[in-house]
Amino acid sequence: MSDDIDKALDWLGNPVDCDGCAHRARLAEGRCEPLRACVQDRYAKRIQRFFQWNDDLAGEHLDHPYFEVRANAARFAPIFIVPRLMDDPDETVRAAVARRLPRRLLLKMRGDPDREVRIAVASRLEDADLSPLMRDPDYSVRLRVARRVPEGMLPAMMHDEDPEIRLEVANRIGLEWLMSMAWDDSARVRMVVARRLPPEKLAALIRDADWCVRFVVASRLPPEDLAPLTEDPVDDVRTVAQKRRAGLPATGDLIPD
Repeated sequence: MSDDIDKALDWLGNPVDCDGCAHRARLAEGRCEPLRACVQDRYAKRIQRFFQWNDDLAGEHLDHPYFEVRANAARFAPIFIVPRLMDDPDETVRAAVARRLPRRLLLKMRGDPDREVRIAVASRLEDADLSPLMRDPDYSVRLRVARRVPEGMLPAMMHDEDPEIRLEVANRIGLEWLMSMAWDDSARVRMVVARRLPPEKLAALIRDADWCVRFVVASRLPPEDLAPLTEDPVDDVRTVAQKRRAGLPATGDLIPD
């Protein structure tokens, strides 16, 4: 399709025929324009712009055979007729519907077979309504949930199988739960724990297997607890610990990301 971007072609690949269009009168009114705003065109942006200029026609196109027309029509049609597309065969249409539905209907789409639809659902639901999606089989859905659920619900996701999910949890979870993640399998997760824990609780990470985690600990641990790190096998960790224990400034030492 990259070769015909400057052509006005419909969804079947035929040239767009303005003369035979049911909305021909709108062309003279400046409410549609070939290659820019056209419901017959195959390009989604041109279809979208047509409905932006002619939202009163959106409801008439919810049964159009081309999914891009249905998806864009769903964005502008009166909300009371949009639910009929909840079971549309195309996931792009269902995702567009999910972005508009009221909560009582949106709840019915949490089990949609397509992940993009469930992501759209997770982007709009709140609080306890997100609970079933915490166990969604798709990583992207769970990540969206981890970013949106209330802090008090995050402990339920501390042991997610994906380290990126746990990383998001570690960044947001309450301090009263954070220590429970200090032994996570992912060094990146433990790094966040080391950055967020109160300094007086960092002793649990003094002998962490990852030197970057120990570096953070050496940079934040109270000086009186630094003795084990002054003999660390890694130069950077040992140097920071020795400087801080001696009361010397260590502000020039960067904590690794």
